[in-house]
Amino acid sequence: MINPLSEPTYLIMLALYQGPLHGYGIIKAIENVSRGIYVIAPGTLYGVIKNIQKKGWIQTIEIESGSRRRITYRITDDGKEALLAEYNKYINLIHMSKIILHESEE
Repeated sequence: MINPLSEPTYLIMLALYQGPLHGYGIIKAIENVSRGIYVIAPGTLYGVIKNIQKKGWIQTIEIESGSRRRITYRITDDGKEALLAEYNKYINLIHMSKIILHESEE
């Protein structure tokens, strides 16, 4: 069993689940899907990316040089496995919460 993923880690890996993105693309994907509720600052983003690259959950697939260096990342199979394990944990927690909350209403 893996340790729980932090919220930024989960969101970054979730953003990469559908395909490769560069840093700004990850930030915008998270903002868009959450309707602006979750905003990840660049400093947080790149710190988390560094950590999850060390775990082998994402990898760099392209580095564009120029005035603004853009690095594109993709989630690995191990990363997908970690993300889905965390997702299933959340689903189970929600299910248990519904049972308990509905029981307390009766």
